[in-house]
Order: sequence, then C-alpha cells, then structure tokens
Amino acid sequence: MGYYVPVEPNVNVFLEDLNPGSSKAILFLHGWPANRNLFEYQFNRLPGMGYCCIGMDTRGFGNSDRPWAGYDYDRLADDVRVVIEALQLRNITLAGHSMGGAIAIRYIARHNSYGVSKLALIAAAAPSFIQRPGFPYGLQRDDVNKLINQTYADRPQMLDDFGKMFFFQKITQPFKSWFIQLGFQASSWATVACAITLRDESLFTDLPNINIPTLILHGIHDKVCLYPLAQAMNQDISGSKLVTFQFSGHGLIWEEQDKFNEELANFIG
Repeated sequence: MGYYVPVEPNVNVFLEDLNPGSSKAILFLHGWPANRNLFEYQFNRLPGMGYCCIGMDTRGFGNSDRPWAGYDYDRLADDVRVVIEALQLRNITLAGHSMGGAIAIRYIARHNSYGVSKLALIAAAAPSFIQRPGFPYGLQRDDVNKLINQTYADRPQMLDDFGKMFFFQKITQPFKSWFIQLGFQASSWATVACAITLRDESLFTDLPNINIPTLILHGIHDKVCLYPLAQAMNQDISGSKLVTFQFSGHGLIWEEQDKFNEELANFIG
C-alpha cells in the first residue's frame, strides 16, 4: 500500500509498504536521481521471503512533494526520522543506495540510530562523493558540475549520459528507457540541489559514530561511486563487513540481484 507522511509543513513524502506487519522490516532509501522504484527487483522477491519492504521517495523525487529547499543531508536525514516515528518502526534495517546511503549514514550519526538496528550501504556516496584534499578517490568536482550544468541545459541528455555510467552489464533499450523515466519523475530543482549536496558535503566525521552492524555492498566496476569509497567506509565503520560484487557497476541491485538479495537477507537474518 502507498501513503503520504508529512515531514514538515506543506511537505509530504510518499511511502510504499509491502508485507506490512513483518518483524523484519527494511526501509529503502534510493539514490540520485531516481525514486523508490529503483528497488523493484528487491520488492519482487524480499516480501515473499518474509521481509517488510518500505520504499521511501526522497522529497523532490518520485511521488513525494517537491519543495524548493531542504535537500541537504541534515534535512533529508530528519525526513527519515519523521517517517520512522510516524510508522513507529523499531529494530529495522536501513538500506541506502548511492546518495540514499549517504543520507542513511547521516541519519545514524545525527539521530543515534533511532529505530534502526542494522545498516546496509549499497554503492553509497560516502565518505565523499568527490575527491578532496587527503581523499584522492571519488569523482572530480568538475564531473559533478557537468551533471549540474547538463540538468539546467538538457536534462534528458544528462539522464541518458548518467545511465551509461550506471551499469557495467549490458542493458536493453527498454530497460534504459525505464531507468531514464525514473529520473524524469524527479523535479529538476531537486535534481540540481541534491547534486550540489553530493558535491559539497561529506561524511568523514559521521562514519566513526556508526555503532550498529553494517553491511557494505559495492560493485567493483562502479563509475559513479568508485570502489575505493567502499574500502574507506569499511575501514572507518567499526566492525563493518564489505561484500564485493565482481560483475557490477553502480547498479548492483539489478546486475547481480540474486546475490544482492541473498546477502541482504542473510545480513538481516
């Protein structure tokens, strides 16, 4: 079932709840510039395995409201807190892909893991999406500026180019069209604002504050969030486990979906 949760005055986020009532709940946070439907190939399987899957559209994306502001990591993490309180979720697994992984990290650090007992970071955009002094990994700052400028000038072309970066394995033209449509369901201003957040914010100080079991899942061929980011997270999150996907890029949730679903299910138990 789908419904809206108000996260601040005049801003509602959309949620889809599959198999509600299960004691094994997963709250999925999608990456830029998609929406909850990015996890279609998890929602097809995991509820049948006994898991409750809750897909949340980040503000500005999917079916959620599209305010002009509120796209920094703190506000996006606060939106997650409101959702967890509204749904009275306890002992859930918080699973974030790409920018959703960065939001999940900020949530755990900022809200002291409220309601969350396990964390799954999927091709996460952390600790920094771009290269910085002392951190020679990630994309170049100019790479993100290009995405921002393309969004202003020709968003369809930007989404087409980004889709070419996203997957390592060959995708069909219909699948590519479906993926691009996920991006079209976002507002252009939220697409730009979140790209700016990815470029300008970092999570180096958040990682040592994560004190719950953490699973890091990352494709070795990832061209969006490069594999060294996973190694950095694994090093700085105490007790975390890194699972490498040898045949995946940024889209490991589809490219090796059976392995991904199995690893996530085994982690949750």
